[in-house]
Amino acid sequence: MIDKFLPTRFAVFLTATALCATPLHAEVVGNVDVDWLGNDIVIEAIPDPKVKGVTCHVAYFDRGLIDRLQKGNWFEDPSNSSISCRQTGPIEMGDIERDDEGEDVFSERRSIIFKSLRIKRIFDPENNTLIYISHARDVQDGSAKMSMSTVPLYTPGD
Repeated sequence: MIDKFLPTRFAVFLTATALCATPLHAEVVGNVDVDWLGNDIVIEAIPDPKVKGVTCHVAYFDRGLIDRLQKGNWFEDPSNSSISCRQTGPIEMGDIERDDEGEDVFSERRSIIFKSLRIKRIFDPENNTLIYISHARDVQDGSAKMSMSTVPLYTPGD
């Protein structure tokens, strides 16, 4: 039997997913043209919301209109990204997750529904270091494309 509420349930699912995946504030600080098709490399600055004094810069590929027309697949961008995180002020650590899964710092959709670019923070207590990893999250096809950056938590002279 066909569920007559399926379209409504799907709409609720999409709305909930969109609300949960709402990204933190990311500021575009660079936009590099890579070809005449309108493809760009976008660079965003993302402050860590729970670790004051740490900012991550993420670079990713943004497909242009001509490229989308030529290759189809209108609603999807590649999941490649690069990340670099640095101390940009005095570090004040908030209440962060300390398990080996870490926690999401940022998420941005890279397709209309299922693929997203994520940044996770993992705390390494033995080395007193924050690890930031950017990776693609896809419902079906996981990706081995990732980038990592670390921020040591020490004060000079220690």
